[in-house]
Amino acid sequence: MLRFWAADPGADIAPPERGDPRVALRTLGSRYAELLHRPSMAGLHRMVIAEAPRFPELGRMQFDLGKEPFFELVREYIEAEATGGRLEVPDGVRATTEFLGMISNFVLWPHLLLQEWSPTDRAIVETVESAVETFLARYMTQVGHSE
Repeated sequence: MLRFWAADPGADIAPPERGDPRVALRTLGSRYAELLHRPSMAGLHRMVIAEAPRFPELGRMQFDLGKEPFFELVREYIEAEATGGRLEVPDGVRATTEFLGMISNFVLWPHLLLQEWSPTDRAIVETVESAVETFLARYMTQVGHSE
């Protein structure tokens, strides 16, 4: 179970239930956006990026404890739905990168450069919904559409 990515770091995050990629991806995307939008997240990324050349273990630690566990949870979910015939995904890593990238490109990356960047909750929800719909337009099978 993942703890780092929970709104409450002491809470467990179970993988989403399989069977409805739209609902599960919306949940995963919302969790990801919530984490990236935390006030401390941009500062943490700035610090790690600035110090990683001198202290490469900082970058490794942030990746191993932060990005990778959640990335793997999403990748495993996507690949399970592909195995179940609801998604057609030839490359789970690429598909996961695309999905999470659509969200982080709006929620986090502008804030790394623009201190005043502060998207509204509504804009974040719309971004997650757009990422889900874009992802499904690309990867949902016809079987998945009819369920």
